[in-house]
Amino acid sequence: MSVSAVDTGNLRAGVVGLGWAGQQHMAAYDALPGVELVGIAGMETDRATELAARYGTTACTSLDELLALGCDLVSIATPTAMHAPMAIQALEAGCHVLTEKPMAETADAARSMVTAARANDRVLDVVFNKRRGKETVAMKQAVDQGVLGEVYYVKAGWVRRNGIPGLGSWFTRKAMAGGGPMMDIGVHVLDMALHVMGEPEVGTVSGATYAQFGPRGRGGSAGAGSAKWSSAEEGTPAFEVEDLGTAFVRMTNGATLLLEASWAQYVPRDRIYLEVYGSEGSATLELAVGSHPGSLVVSTDVAGMPAQVSPVLGAEGGHRECVVDFVTSVRSGDWEPHRGDIGLKRTLIIDGCYASAAGGHEVSV
Repeated sequence: MSVSAVDTGNLRAGVVGLGWAGQQHMAAYDALPGVELVGIAGMETDRATELAARYGTTACTSLDELLALGCDLVSIATPTAMHAPMAIQALEAGCHVLTEKPMAETADAARSMVTAARANDRVLDVVFNKRRGKETVAMKQAVDQGVLGEVYYVKAGWVRRNGIPGLGSWFTRKAMAGGGPMMDIGVHVLDMALHVMGEPEVGTVSGATYAQFGPRGRGGSAGAGSAKWSSAEEGTPAFEVEDLGTAFVRMTNGATLLLEASWAQYVPRDRIYLEVYGSEGSATLELAVGSHPGSLVVSTDVAGMPAQVSPVLGAEGGHRECVVDFVTSVRSGDWEPHRGDIGLKRTLIIDGCYASAAGGHEVSV
C-alpha cells in the first residue's frame, strides 16, 4: 500500500482475539472515520458471531481467513506467545500491526517482530494504555516542563491482594505467558515509568521473583475459586510463573527505578502507583482501582515554603487513544519511528528481571 493510499483511502482493519482487550480495539476502529472494521477472528464461534453482528463485520476462525479479507491494519489481542507468529504473518502479508502488551513472551520473539516490521516496511506498535491515564499524562507534562528538576529516582508498582488471573489458564504457563505478574502487569508500570522519565537508556537490572500463593492454589481473582491448580498434562507443573516480581533498574544517566508487580500479596488493597523524585520536587500518582479514585500530587517548594499541588487533569484515556495513535502513525507515512522498538525495550528489561532472578545477580540489558 503506497503512502498516498494511506493518506487518502479508507483503511481496512481486522482484530484477532475476542476477549476484553480485543473488544476495545473493535470499538475503537468502529468509531474512527475512514476506518472499516472488515473482520474479527477467534476460535470461540458463538462469541465471534455475536460480535460480528454487533459491528456489522465478518467473523473468522483464523488469522489466515482474516488476512484474506484484505486488511491494511491488524490488531492482535491473543495469549502472549501468539503475538510474534501472528504479527510476523500479518506484517509479511503487508499489514500494519498493533499488538497488545506484553509484546512477546521473550526478547528474542519481540526482536523477530521488529525485524519483520523493518523488512516489510510496516508500522508495528504495542498497546500501553496505562500511560494514557489522565494522571500519567499530567505527570509527564510536569516532568517535561521541568517542574521536578532532574529526575533521579522513581518507584512504580501494580500490586494485587488476590488477583491471579484464570486459574489453570495460559496466564500461569511460562511457555504461553512468558512470566507472571512482572510480564503481565509489571510491564504497564515499567512503561509508565520510562515514558514519564523520557526514555532513559537502561544499563542493568537486578530482579527477584516469588511464588508463595499460586502453587498452593491461593490468590485467585474474584470468582476464580480457591481449588488447587489443575495440571493440563500429567506431571506438568500447574503454576509455572511467579506471583510477585521485583526489580531494581539502573539507567546509564545515574537514575534508578524500583519496580514491583504482584498478582497476590498481603497488601491492604490493590494499587497502581508511580512516584517520581527530582531535584526540585516530586510527583506521586495512583491510577483508579476499584472504588479508589485516581490522584496526582506534586510536592515542591514555593517561595521557600514546602507546598503540595494537585494539577488540573485532562480527559481519561486508554485503548481508544492507543488505536488512534496507531492509525495516525500509519496515515502519516513516516513509519521508521514505529517499528516496535519501545515494546522491545520493555521486553528486554523484563527478560533481564527474570534472568537476574534466576541467576541471583545483576545483569546488563
